[in-house]
Amino acid sequence: MHTLDLMEQAVEAARAMGYGVRREWLGGASGGRCEFGGRRWIFLDLSLNQLEQLDQLRDALATAPERFSVALGGTIEAFLGEDRRAAA
Repeated sequence: MHTLDLMEQAVEAARAMGYGVRREWLGGASGGRCEFGGRRWIFLDLSLNQLEQLDQLRDALATAPERFSVALGGTIEAFLGEDRRAAA
């Protein structure tokens, strides 16, 4: 699957989990999940290339507590890695 297609699917998964996704110039500082203004957000750093932004999004989604509360589909589950419930 192409990086942009996977990015679109991952952004949709984030929205399904209740997160907005913002792309901001963070100068390589960091991205990830946060909450402000009563909303939950995932920030992606525009100073990074597409693969690095995809890694940021994967890290944020893979560790999100909401990950197992919504059906994400096989492609996104594979992208996020091993089902942590099975490992527990």
